[in-house]
Amino acid sequence: MTARAVLDAARSRSVMITAAESCTGGMVMAALTDTPGSSAVVECGFVTYSNAAKREMLGVLEATLEAHGAVSEEVAREMAAGALSRSGAALSVSITGIAGPGGSEHKPEGRVCFGLADGKTVRSETQEFGALGRAEVRIAARDHALGLLLRALTQRA
Repeated sequence: MTARAVLDAARSRSVMITAAESCTGGMVMAALTDTPGSSAVVECGFVTYSNAAKREMLGVLEATLEAHGAVSEEVAREMAAGALSRSGAALSVSITGIAGPGGSEHKPEGRVCFGLADGKTVRSETQEFGALGRAEVRIAARDHALGLLLRALTQRA
């Protein structure tokens, strides 16, 4: 999954993109902005590693964090919706997960939740990448998020 394909699809549809990232720490935005010409479709990115940043920058509700924890589809949806509402973008993706090492019985290493918002709908999903190691989980999460963006852009046609 290349960032170039996402950028080309966004450009052909005149869609601006944003991302709200936690465990990937900006890797999606880095992948997109590594490509010349990305400024035509990349609006901005939010790196919200802490719960406080999720609340303050994206409007994630404290009640959602308390009820479900930061690594949850509920938080991923609120992150995606918040990034969209706080930017000039028309499409947002969010990532929150446990890259490792560590995790727990209920939230194991390699669990990553994604959100996708387009102004009409907000969707979420969870991927279990497994205990691949921190770097590999983050790469897998970045690539999955790029895939979500690409599918959303190509389905808009």
